[in-house]
Amino acid sequence: MYNWKEQRDKKAFLALADGTVYPAWSFGAPVDRLGEVVFNTGTPGYQEIVTDPSYAGQIVTLTAPEIGNTGFNAADYESSLIHAEGLIVHRYNAPSNWRSEASLTDALQVAGVPALAGIDTRALTIRLRNSGTLKGFLCATGTLSAAEGVRCAREWEGLDNQDYACRVSTKESYVFDPEERMSVTWGISDEPLPEAEIPIVAYDFGVKFNILRRLRQQGMRVTVVPAATPAAEVLAMNPAGVFLSNGPADPAALSYAIENIRALVGKVPMMGICLGHQLLGWALGGRTRRLKFGHHGCNHPVKELASGTVEITSQNHNFMVDMESLDKGAVEVTHINLNDNTVEGMRHRHEPIFSVQYHPEAAPGPHDSRYLFHQFKKLILSA
Repeated sequence: MYNWKEQRDKKAFLALADGTVYPAWSFGAPVDRLGEVVFNTGTPGYQEIVTDPSYAGQIVTLTAPEIGNTGFNAADYESSLIHAEGLIVHRYNAPSNWRSEASLTDALQVAGVPALAGIDTRALTIRLRNSGTLKGFLCATGTLSAAEGVRCAREWEGLDNQDYACRVSTKESYVFDPEERMSVTWGISDEPLPEAEIPIVAYDFGVKFNILRRLRQQGMRVTVVPAATPAAEVLAMNPAGVFLSNGPADPAALSYAIENIRALVGKVPMMGICLGHQLLGWALGGRTRRLKFGHHGCNHPVKELASGTVEITSQNHNFMVDMESLDKGAVEVTHINLNDNTVEGMRHRHEPIFSVQYHPEAAPGPHDSRYLFHQFKKLILSA
């Protein structure tokens, strides 16, 4: 961290497909990576962000200027790996927090993930907002020229029409937290966990641990299955409900998942989050399209249309369900984003099915939307 010559020389760099190059210094693994460059406006929670499987294929720019202070710890992982392709920050600091068990640098180097500091992240964020999400090449080794980095970024295939869910999904089915060690509330509440009396199946398209925790805290026994598990195999498990998880990249590429979800409609109650919401949109006859620069952060206002209640939400996605593509006779839009009026939630008018685009498990983020997990429980019990 205190290699002042490296910081001064800035031999590492981020090259964008539009030809822009940002000199930097490396504080992660000494490897080079390609990825889609996005920005996240959240202030806390960088560990949860980089370990979220939804960031597979993406290089994450953090708009908060000081990063690293809280370190890394075993309790705050959202999956077993760091899934972001790379990390961009303005200033990196050594950890100084009582919960820290390792530094961000150490965690990145162990995972083989590069990171750059010393970049004007405000200028980079403005560029991404104005031009839209860009393909990028993160050069941490300093062995390529800037021109070569730009060429690599331009030649990369990108995330459109790419199935990344199959890359991050579990390979084998498993029951989540059978020993009930991961689902406790860490001192927030003294109430014991309810009995796991409601059997559900969760499709893992890139699921976060905190989503599974929230389901378990509602008294659900969660069996997690791989992304491509056939609908018939899921129904053979006799679940009381099916959950469709978050995940990375383009929902249009997951034709197998869309067909499986379509086969489950009318058979079992369902809830979807993020990519699961988008896949449900396809299964119900809708379409998705790419947002200009995506929604990534912890401060997005969402309006629940029936009550007029506004929730501040955590979000991470680059695609959205096209409101005009939905069958209004079968699907009702329940939530909209107050920043751009995009679809943030929907429900089936005739079947016990609903979904939201944002992340009610809030890791990181506000807890305004946590009620949705209880809503799923009520939907199951009333079906």
